[in-house]
Amino acid sequence: MVRTNTAVLPGGDAGVVRVKETRRAVSMCLDGNGRYAAVNPKEGAKLIVAEAARNNVCVGGKPIAVTNCLNFASPERPKIMWAFSEVVDGIKEACEMFETPVISGNVSFYNETDGDGVLPTPTIGMVGLVEDARKIISQGFKNEGDIIALLGTTNDDLSASEFAQTILGYTTNELIEIGEVPKLDLELEKKVQDTCLELNCLGLINSAHDCSDGGLAVAIAENCFSSLNNTPNGADIELSNDVLDATTQLFSESPSRILITFPNENLDKVVDAAQNCPFETIGRVTNEHLNIVVNGNPEISESISNLQDIWKTSLTNKLN
Repeated sequence: MVRTNTAVLPGGDAGVVRVKETRRAVSMCLDGNGRYAAVNPKEGAKLIVAEAARNNVCVGGKPIAVTNCLNFASPERPKIMWAFSEVVDGIKEACEMFETPVISGNVSFYNETDGDGVLPTPTIGMVGLVEDARKIISQGFKNEGDIIALLGTTNDDLSASEFAQTILGYTTNELIEIGEVPKLDLELEKKVQDTCLELNCLGLINSAHDCSDGGLAVAIAENCFSSLNNTPNGADIELSNDVLDATTQLFSESPSRILITFPNENLDKVVDAAQNCPFETIGRVTNEHLNIVVNGNPEISESISNLQDIWKTSLTNKLN
């Protein structure tokens, strides 16, 4: 928000700032998930790094570097020091895959009161490089009639999800005991991100949005009323999977997934460019409603205005 360089405002997957007197821009985001890191410190850290990279990609930025803030309770307790070591190993492994050196960082220990500590929470700040600021993209459905597609694959990853905690009522401590974080395939993640960057470089897509907390249904809804859009757009979605039930398809938090939209005339070119990456068309952009059919059964049908009101007032309703 400094001076007149901001190209993408806060509220999307990543912010973007122009580099004046060049065609370049810098993307940047912050990501952290204490729930994942508490359940599995190493795998949780890898997932956080992957999401940060994915968020930069979703605005057209190639991830280039990382900073961090690693927040833990007392390292004098062996379990906390073990979690810290595992987080560092996870960050290292993921950053090597994305070729994003950790150029700075901070460690914050002793975050506790009377022996009750914070969750092990690595926070990742990542920057990306947009070579041509004219090719910046953002989340949010842009044009009625555009095809909606998913890069990546949905698996059964509800165990430590927002759905498990918010809807099923599991506490964080219960998730630590019984939950499993989504399994991250770093090579698949890189393919998904590279494919999205290539599609954008070719000028084939109108939007991209990371699918993470809350799952696919939440990502679709966010696209319908993104704060970056002037006019909300709805969607007609059809999901089908012989193995996964409707709840899992809608709210699973499988990593390595990006929602994209593009004009119908670009379909063949998009399919060709995405041939080395899991790809599935799942619907079209419409106007006033979100309709989702799963395995042939209508599961969600709601006006975008109502969904947007729920989204905007969620914190107020929680506090009241």
